[in-house]
Amino acid sequence: MYALDVDWDHPTDPLPGPRLDHVRAYVASAGADGHLWHGVPTLLLTTVDRTTGRTVRTPLIYTEDGGRHIVLASGHGAPDHPGWYRNLTAHPEVRLQVGAAALKATARTATPWEREVYWAMMTALWPAYEDDQAAARPREIPLVILEPRTSRPQ
Repeated sequence: MYALDVDWDHPTDPLPGPRLDHVRAYVASAGADGHLWHGVPTLLLTTVDRTTGRTVRTPLIYTEDGGRHIVLASGHGAPDHPGWYRNLTAHPEVRLQVGAAALKATARTATPWEREVYWAMMTALWPAYEDDQAAARPREIPLVILEPRTSRPQ
């Protein structure tokens, strides 16, 4: 889709506020400041905007299992899926920064079985996700699996 035109090196960051401050500190320190946020690990997910083709960077809480990164598209309990989730469903090739490491990944929504297993892991890590799910009803918060790709980011 956008593979040849994507500018992975200059993503759009969040609007001014705490999320932007988090992203800037994370990037400036290669994750030394920002990887742990309120005691939980975070990564920076870069997706391709489904309408503009520009890259967009978002900080997210994650857990890891077998080299895969798992995130939730909670949107703080909003009635609609967050933009970054809608982006990756349209274009599943993504980039991650986890601490100082940068890698390519392919994103997919978890199967029902995976969601059940990883939901418990994510809510143990960040219990407020249960509140987000209650607020989002009837929307089911998607759980996303980020599978690493074998080649280095470009």
